[in-house]
Amino acid sequence: MTIRRAFADLSVGQVHYAACGDASAPAVLLLHQSPRSWAEYREVLPLIGVRYRAIAMDTAGFGDSSDGGMPASIAQWARVARELLDALGIAQADVVGHHTGGVVAVEMAAAFPGRVRSLVLSSTPYAGESFRVARAQRPPIDEVAPSDDGSHLAALWQKRQAFYPPGRPDLLEAFVLDALKVGHRVEEGHNAVASYCMEERIGRVTQPALIIRATGDPFAAPHAAELLHHLPQARIVDIEGGMVPLPDQMPEAFAQTVLEFLSALP
Repeated sequence: MTIRRAFADLSVGQVHYAACGDASAPAVLLLHQSPRSWAEYREVLPLIGVRYRAIAMDTAGFGDSSDGGMPASIAQWARVARELLDALGIAQADVVGHHTGGVVAVEMAAAFPGRVRSLVLSSTPYAGESFRVARAQRPPIDEVAPSDDGSHLAALWQKRQAFYPPGRPDLLEAFVLDALKVGHRVEEGHNAVASYCMEERIGRVTQPALIIRATGDPFAAPHAAELLHHLPQARIVDIEGGMVPLPDQMPEAFAQTVLEFLSALP
């Protein structure tokens, strides 16, 4: 199935997205982790596109999307995602988010409830007060000091290597490519999550929700139960062996889990 890529002219400038499937089918919007891009869903798009209009956007300031000079924030990224729905003539979408993308999805559902039919929160942190305190005490996640000999590229690789499956250098290469494109703003996504007061927003989320727990993801797996506490309408599905790059590590399992949830919605 063909993936078609395009740009939409939004308030921040040009925003890039990739789409797959019948344009008249119900829409599924996929939001990526930081500092990735739409490419995190490259293998997932055709699988979901069989039944839906699957759209993976580059969050404002990531991939090939402009940030418009606006400060990075979860609320800003949610607004731009809604603008993309407007530009594409989509009244309502099911929203799938992985890591940072899941936090943006929560804000979309809270801020624009009529535009979000359901949520899939994959490896999504619960960004409450304790999360913010813990994050403030940790060193940067992906930031590395520039070097003249290119050793910072190896350092960037090594920062993520333990959280990626062995024998899959292609996944680390994809991460490094996206991280390099973001450049000195590589921590912006993590910082935006760390400053987001999810506890003030998640109570507004009433849409049906699925929480995907990648069992090999030490950053996100522990948050699933806490998310469920705040989203009693949700349920948890485990993907065994899933790690930080879940959508491009296990695209078939990821897509199947999403499709099963969507097909059961009223």
